[in-house]
This record gives sequence, structure tokens and C-alpha cells, in this order.
Amino acid sequence: MNSIVIVDYGLGNMRSVSKAVQKAGAEVLISHDLEEIRSADGIILPGVGAFHEGMTQLADLSQALIESEGHVPILGICLGMQMMMEFSEEHGLHQGLGLIPGTVRRFSDMPGYKIPHMGWNQITIEKQDDPLFEGIPNHSYVYFVHSYWADTPAEYCITSTDYINTFASSIRNGTAVGVQFHPEKSGECGLAILRNFIGLV
Repeated sequence: MNSIVIVDYGLGNMRSVSKAVQKAGAEVLISHDLEEIRSADGIILPGVGAFHEGMTQLADLSQALIESEGHVPILGICLGMQMMMEFSEEHGLHQGLGLIPGTVRRFSDMPGYKIPHMGWNQITIEKQDDPLFEGIPNHSYVYFVHSYWADTPAEYCITSTDYINTFASSIRNGTAVGVQFHPEKSGECGLAILRNFIGLV
């Protein structure tokens, strides 16, 4: 059986992601071991919290993720997706993994809208043939918790979502794919997305 490793760097809901992936039909290993990550057939980078802290905590593991892009499917979730990008403006400008072009920006304050963007919202599928969303109905609802959004060129945007502004809620560059929402909290739709990721491994 192919091995899926959830990267344990001290920030993230590893246990709930692990349970969801198991429910979706795959065995997973939660690890911070460089060699286990390097030898994985699929990698999941979860995350909650601040961008700079996440990148600091990743430390040496960053190189394993960068090396894996292009030949191993990598799924970034929430902060994990944001760390895949080139830069973040959270608490100053910080460099990310650079797997997907773009910058992470904070939502602008707007009357009637709360930050963070929290709860269920719809995704509009922009790339109809992306395998991560095979069989997922357009305008499905998924669960979000975030104050920052991915500003990326349209060619890397798989799904978009509207909240204060239209933002990329799923992004891809080659084998590196990220979702801003939490599939592990998104019910059957989230499980279907995880099954699709497992199918890529």
C-alpha cells in the first residue's frame, strides 16, 4: 500500500486530519522524520496558526517538501496551503515554500463581515478537469477558518470562493495542491476530496 505522511511540525490538527484520511480509505503516518517524509508516496501538510511560526517550525522539513514537488502529490490544508506559496504578509513579509506562485494577504475590513472568515461557504470550480475535485458538485459547501487568503494568478486557481473579495480557495502547481478550507471538517464533500487525493498517490 502506498504511504501517506502527515507532516508533524507542531502546528496543526494532525489527529483530526489523520482520522479523516483513514475514514477516506488510506493508512497514514504522522511524522516529523525527514527520511519518512522524503520516502512518502503522498504528503499532507496541515496547519493552524500564524504563517511565520509555521515556517519556523517546519525548519529542515521545508527542504523535503520542496524536493518532493514534481513527483509526489502534496496536499496543503489551511495554513499548510498558505505556506506552499511564495510570500505571506502576515505580521510582515515572510517567505514561504515557493511551491505555488502568489502572496498570502489579509482580508480587508468591511462593514458586515467578520474576520476571520469562519464557517460554511461555497466553492466555485474554476478548473473542471482537476482530479482533486472529480465528482464534486460545483458550489459545494466546505468549512473555512482563516483571516488570510491566497492571491495567486488565475492559472493556479482550482476553486474560488467569495468572502469580502473573491479568493482562490484551492490552488495547484504541478503535484503541489492546496485547499484553504478544512476537508476534515467538511463532511461528505471533504471526504470525497480526500479520497480523490488518495487516488493520486
